Amino acid sequence: MSKIRAGVIGAGSWAAVAHLPALRDRDDVEIVAVCRKGDQLLASLKQEFSVGIASEDYMDVVNQELDVIIVASPPNLHHEHAAAALRSGAHVLCEKPMTISAAQSWDLVKIAKEVKRELLVGFSWNYMPMVQQAYEQLQRKGIGELEQMSMQMATQTRELLANLGPYPGASTEQVPEQDTWTNPKNSGGGYGQAQLSHALGLAFRLQPQRVAEAFAFMSSPRNAPVELHDAISYKFSNGAIGTLSGGSSHMGAWQNKDELQVRAIGDQGQFLIDLHRECAYFWYVDGTEINMKLPPNAGAVDNFAAANALVDVALGNLQANRAPGELGALTVEALELAYQSASLGKIAVSQVKNL
Repeated sequence: MSKIRAGVIGAGSWAAVAHLPALRDRDDVEIVAVCRKGDQLLASLKQEFSVGIASEDYMDVVNQELDVIIVASPPNLHHEHAAAALRSGAHVLCEKPMTISAAQSWDLVKIAKEVKRELLVGFSWNYMPMVQQAYEQLQRKGIGELEQMSMQMATQTRELLANLGPYPGASTEQVPEQDTWTNPKNSGGGYGQAQLSHALGLAFRLQPQRVAEAFAFMSSPRNAPVELHDAISYKFSNGAIGTLSGGSSHMGAWQNKDELQVRAIGDQGQFLIDLHRECAYFWYVDGTEINMKLPPNAGAVDNFAAANALVDVALGNLQANRAPGELGALTVEALELAYQSASLGKIAVSQVKNL
């Protein structure tokens, strides 16, 4: 069988430690082309990952008739790059946040449907076995109509978002560019875009919702150019309420282990998913109680999982897509409203029709 032909647009720090190693380690993949800024960095990537084409022009990736393309460029470029990749005939993995604006996200969903290609979003936690087990349990037996949901996340991003250093596990050679993370024109914001997109992606995978209203406080200590901490209240389209909190932890806390928890209460039961403590608990009004037995480190994220899922989709396993474009668009809607609220100092109401 011929190999899956792959390319990466935006082969920066994250792609260098996650996506490119995942592709290289598969016997059924050939990395044909990569794109990023900087001749020396491109030359290094070309040698390390045995890439045929290394260019600063993303169209040199798009034009190679590839099976799969990963878009890991700055968020403000995601729509342009992912749209071109989809239209080239490739299945696409777009890093989070999918885009900065909800309109652009839904446009990518539309394009993917038109060209009959799969669009995946880089919500790494969604591809973990622990999360998939929880998802399957909720498919078998849900908690009914949602009444309340809380989402909490804390990760070591203080240095990154304050322009004082990289994040844990960042490539030491392909160093994160500060403008990608801390220039709002490129990133769309701080901790919300960089990390809470993951929390929303996990929560809405398990309990699909659409945000109707949001009120947000955001803070930027350490003279950070973007927010380090978020406190957001939501009203969902069905009338349920929810909270989303996020904090930039100190480097070294919990040995840099990510904290991510989703708790939801419905009229027929409730659940708790805590990746930090490896807990997946379900309770139902009929008295059923399920506390899943999980192995140690079940909540540790697999950074290679999203790229592997993209390849598996190209090989015909559509069930491998556990973070489809529609999910990405819902998270962008939620974050867009939160940033609107923080900027205006009042409740932001969704303008999407037929919520």
